[in-house]
Amino acid sequence: MILDSAKNSLARIEAGERADVAVLLGKNIDKLAGLGILTRASAQPFSRSIIGMAVLKGAAKPDISTVDAFKRTLLNAQTIAHTEFGPSGAYFPGLMERLGIAEQIKPKEVTRPGGYIGVVVAAGEAQMAFQQIVELLAVPGIDVIGPIPQELQFNFDSKAAIFAESNNPAAARELLAFFARREHAATFRQAGLEQLP
Repeated sequence: MILDSAKNSLARIEAGERADVAVLLGKNIDKLAGLGILTRASAQPFSRSIIGMAVLKGAAKPDISTVDAFKRTLLNAQTIAHTEFGPSGAYFPGLMERLGIAEQIKPKEVTRPGGYIGVVVAAGEAQMAFQQIVELLAVPGIDVIGPIPQELQFNFDSKAAIFAESNNPAAARELLAFFARREHAATFRQAGLEQLP
């Protein structure tokens, strides 16, 4: 199994790397299926990831439970970390515009091109991080405050599919069936994901 960012994984597959199963954003699975790299018939929903915020482990957890509270927290923050090119990072500037606080927030931003932005908070380089919860949970030394308010949320829905050149399509089908079992919903939740039927 190879784990990488969504952007890097897609680029590696487009460059010719192959495996048995791919798990990517739904639009990327559809794109690769359209190119014949993945088998369209095997594609199935996998998970939903949502955006959250995190602070340094043990630090006070500001309120982000409502739109007004979230806005106040951002305005009161000293520094806010997000990626530039990751899906959640690309969403951040538009969200700040939507909230009408882009000009106040811009000087507080600490950005990286991609990767787990929580490491910036763990290193003490930013007060809080904005990214998909599944990615925040992967970083030691930080605490997830929670998801951003539902009214502002963006859902990242992924799919799984089998490579057309899979060396073991039977095992790949068994793996997809395993992923789809409803008794695994709790495992998805522990990883910060919602299992999709």
